Order: sequence, then C-alpha cells, then structure tokens
Amino acid sequence: MAPILYDYCKMPMDDTCKEDGDKCCKLAVGILGLLVIVLLGVPLIFFIIKANSEACQDGLRAVMECRNVTYLLQQELAEAQRGFRDAEAQAVTCNQTVMDLMASLDAEKAQGRKKVEELEGEITTLNHKLQDASAEVERLRRENQVLNVRIADTNSASSQDSSCAAEPPLLILLLGLGALLL
Repeated sequence: MAPILYDYCKMPMDDTCKEDGDKCCKLAVGILGLLVIVLLGVPLIFFIIKANSEACQDGLRAVMECRNVTYLLQQELAEAQRGFRDAEAQAVTCNQTVMDLMASLDAEKAQGRKKVEELEGEITTLNHKLQDASAEVERLRRENQVLNVRIADTNSASSQDSSCAAEPPLLILLLGLGALLL
C-alpha cells in the first residue's frame, strides 16, 4: 500500500480540532494581517518615495506658487472692483451735479431773458420819453425863438439891453425841460 501522508489522532476528534482550530485561526489571522500590512505597506512606501521625489516637490512648489499668485490676483481684483465701485459712485454724483447745474443754468437763463425783456421794455419806454422830451425841447426852442423875435421887436423900440431880455425865455425853457424829466 501507498504511504498515507496524514496520521490519525489518537485523541478524540472534537478536542483535537478545537485546539488546532484556535491555533489555526490565530495563524490565519496573523498571516492575513501580515498580508494586509504588506499589501498596504508596499504601495504606501512607493507613494512616500514618489511624494518625496524631486519632481513631486517641484510640483508642490508650483502649486503653492500658483496659489500665492492666485491669491494676489484675487486681492488685486477685489481692490480694482472697489475702485471701480468708488469711481462709479463718483460718476453718479458728478452726473447728478451736472444735471443740477444744468437745471440751475437753465433757470438763470430764463431769469436773464426775463430781465432782458424787462430792460428792453424799459429802454423802449425811455426812448419814447426821450423822443417826447426832444419834441418838447424842439417846440420850446421854436417858442423861444418866437419870443426872442417878439422881445427883440419890443426891445428895439425900447433901449434896454438885449441880454437881459433874453434871460426870461431861457429860464422858461430850462423850467419846462426840468418838469418833463421829472
């Protein structure tokens, strides 16, 4: 007969299995644990080696530099946006001021036109008064000439000085002009 590779235990079966089972379980758990550690440890070691490599360090530096540049650009963008909002607010204020000034200018123009119309009316009235006064002066001048001729005629008959006779018509003329101007 062929040799048998296993022996029979001389002990009862359930006691042997129980003792061997506990040892087997512990051994299986230990082997399984060792296998898990090896399976997880080897890739972890490779990862650590790769993570500490020159290329990876350069990549991390590049990422950090990009983050720094991005942060600075975000700060500059925020500042530019604040400046834009301030400029926009100033533009709104300036536009409102311009509108107010234009309205004020239009009101001043209207008031100036009204004043010009008033002054033109006053000038027209004064021109009429001046024409009336000129006509009155001309009338009084003619009357004065007529009176001077009459006085000269009466004075030629009398021997009085002609300069004294000329004074009353001149006085009448001046009094008439003064009354017209008032």
